[in-house]
Formats: sequence, structure tokens, C-alpha cells
Amino acid sequence: MVQEKNPRSIRRACTRSLAGHYQLSPQQTLRELADATGPDEMDDIYGAGDLIANFEQEVAELLGKESAVFMPSGTMCQQIALRIWTQRRQVPRVAFHPTSHLEIKEEQSYQRLHGIESVLVGSPSHLLTLKELQSVAEPLGALLLELPQREIGGQLPEWDELTAISAWAREHNIATHMDGARLWQCKSYYKRDYAEIAALFDSVYVSFYKDLGGIAGACLAGPADVIAEARIWQKRHGGNLIHLYPYILSGRKGLRQYLGRMETFYAKAQEIAATLSEFPQIEILPNPPQTNMMHVYVRAQYDKLREAVLALAEETGTWLFVPSAETQLPSYQKFELTVGDASLDLSAQEIRELFQQLFARLEQ
Repeated sequence: MVQEKNPRSIRRACTRSLAGHYQLSPQQTLRELADATGPDEMDDIYGAGDLIANFEQEVAELLGKESAVFMPSGTMCQQIALRIWTQRRQVPRVAFHPTSHLEIKEEQSYQRLHGIESVLVGSPSHLLTLKELQSVAEPLGALLLELPQREIGGQLPEWDELTAISAWAREHNIATHMDGARLWQCKSYYKRDYAEIAALFDSVYVSFYKDLGGIAGACLAGPADVIAEARIWQKRHGGNLIHLYPYILSGRKGLRQYLGRMETFYAKAQEIAATLSEFPQIEILPNPPQTNMMHVYVRAQYDKLREAVLALAEETGTWLFVPSAETQLPSYQKFELTVGDASLDLSAQEIRELFQQLFARLEQ
């Protein structure tokens, strides 16, 4: 019996990668964190201490908000934010896109834990629009927008549309919350600072492991009174751990290491998309990419593509991708590509040659 290849093990053995940052072992990660930690810095205790307070303030200022609170996960941040906003407006109903993380990844926790109803707006295949929001007949307590929208390739609404949606929500006393897990990707497209983008929202959640290479962790930012209440809900969720400093140090390091490079990653994404578009077997969504991420569709049979990609990785020491799932079109497979520091070290010609080799394998 032939043992199935383990993609994770194969990727770990590769020295180059089309996507993401270079992967570090736990030992390497902890060593780098130790090197990035001041000798006099003290750990946090149940959310208190200079280390966590200073980092929360740094994030709040970056996003132009009064206050911020660090939490172990974005799931916790978003449930808490929506609970507070809907409770204050006494309307336990939130509108969001059908592919929102809350809907497809969290087992309906917003409903089971907080009694919040959802209104799914628009189609799973495109961004929700102001026109679609205006057609919602039920009163809303909050509106959640994800920037960028991951499940449709990192698409973003145009700035005029985004500002119109924000204005409409405020006119109707609907709180606006941003799922900004990948907000760090948006600055290059909008050509606006993070604070200007975040100003369109009453509260914002950001992640420190997406794009920034952190271990885990997130921040919820917004008005001081909302964040003070969020800290209470964090305790109720079991999220006020005795120590959070490894995640804080990791998030801080990621901000300092990668935030200033997002423009470079965005430009590289444009180059990669243009190179892959040369192949008739490939479609890019969106094309050109609006951020440093994209969804790539490859015309091939799933099992054969997976086998060819893994064999090529073993042979060349370069990780391209592994198809994530079959699509609605059986002849096309999809993978998500997020450009990071490892991507920068593959030239367009090298990428072209690797995919030529891949398709040659598929034709055998």
C-alpha cells in the first residue's frame, strides 16, 4: 500500500516558496522573540502591565481609535464587539456577507452564545453593495464588513462605495464593525493610512498572525467605553489569560518587521498574477489582485494536480501550493496565494519555469 504524501512535511522540507513568509520552527520563533525583547521588559498579568498596555496603545493609535484591547483570537474580538453594539442599540441583528468568518467558520457562535440574529446580504460570489443593504427590510443593530473579503480572493469595495455604505449605516443608527483580519493588506490599494480606513467604522478587529507572522492574537479597537466593556466580556469568554506576552511580543515583532513591506508584497502580487495569467490553464480572482492575496484556479483533475505539485516540491525544494478543494467547476481546482517575504525571492522567470514543469507533468 502506497503511503499518502504529507503536504505539511513536504513544505517544511522546502527551502523556497511561492507564497507567504519563510517558515520557522518553534525553536527559531522563540529565539527571535527573545532577541526582540528588551532585558527590562516584564510580563503581563491578567491583561495588566506596561508590555500589554503599550502595545494596545500602539495599535489604537495606528488605527486612529481611542482604545484597544488585546485578545487571544479574532473570533473572541468580533463576537464581543457585535454583542456590545447590538445590545446598546437593542436590536440583536447583524448584517454581513454570506462568506463571513462568523457564518462559515464559527459554528453559529454569535447566535448560540449571544442570541444575535444574522442577515446575510448579497451573493457569496461578489461583494455586498449599498443597494443590497438598502433592500434589507429588518432593523439592524450592526453591520460587519470584511476588508478585504477573503473567500472571494481578497476583493475590496471601491472607496466611494465603502464611504457610502458607512454613511448609510450611520444615518440609520447602525453600528459599523470591520473584520480587519487582513486590514494590513488594504493600504496599498486604497492609498490611505490605516487610521483613515478605520475611521469609517465604529470598531475594528485586526489579526497579528495573518500577514504579520505572529503566533496568534488579535486586537479590538474602538471608543474607550466600548473597549472597557469589551474587557469585561473578554473575562466572560475566558480570554483574560494570566499571561499573553508571547503573543504580544510576536505581534509587536510582526508589526515592526512586515507592516512597512506591505507595498512591496502588493507589487509582487501584481507581478505573480501577470506571470500566471500567461498560462491558459490558469484563472486569477481578482485579476489584477487588489491586495497581496489572490485566488488561483487551475484547470486540472484534483488528485493528479495534487500529486504533481507535491512531486515537484520534493524535486525542486520549492513550494508552490496544494489545491485546497474542488470548485463548482470539476475541471478547475483552487488555491489561495498570499504574497510574503518568501515570494520575493522567486523571480517571474523562475515562477514561469516552475509552472511550465508542473503542466508538463500533468500532460504525462
